[in-house]
Amino acid sequence: MKKFIYASVMAISMLAADAAFAQRVDLRSGDVSVLSGQKTVNVEYDYSEFGVGKFATEQEYLDKKSAEYNAKEAGKGDAWKKAWVEDRKARFEPKFEELFNKGMQDKGITAVKGRPDAQYTLIVKTKFVEPGFNVGVMRKNAYVDFEVDLVESANKSSKVAEIGMRNVPGGQFGGFDFDTGVRIAESYAKAGKSLAAFLDKKLK
Repeated sequence: MKKFIYASVMAISMLAADAAFAQRVDLRSGDVSVLSGQKTVNVEYDYSEFGVGKFATEQEYLDKKSAEYNAKEAGKGDAWKKAWVEDRKARFEPKFEELFNKGMQDKGITAVKGRPDAQYTLIVKTKFVEPGFNVGVMRKNAYVDFEVDLVESANKSSKVAEIGMRNVPGGQFGGFDFDTGVRIAESYAKAGKSLAAFLDKKLK
């Protein structure tokens, strides 16, 4: 019974947090209609410049957190920093593509990494990450801000459209997302789903 009550409280907390940080998908410029009739779109990820929590840059965050972990246990911070980077290919990108492709099934469009032969490329740029936390009795969802550029694969300086996605929440139902990577991965999953829903409405 206690577990059920705890899970219910956590679920309500997640919904409240999501409402407070309602995500938005905006077409900032350009036209996405060029994707109509496309079967495959190349997808790339850009992590070159983004803030994390109260830190202006990712590097500041990594230096601070890894130093704290290493001070508690030798090598723990180094292992944590390595996992932070590896989560991109292991968790974040697969989640984004899985939910995006599921949402675009009706339009017959599939996003695939490493397909420069596709006419168009989606460049998914991470612009801000709030890692959130979960310490059992208290928790906070992760959320991520994205910028997605639709470009011509043969000429990536030619931006066809720019889409912004703000406050994309990440957390697992039931509150069992104690691992930071799990929470952030859910933000990427929701980003893929939200982008697909947005494009589905825009494309004929």
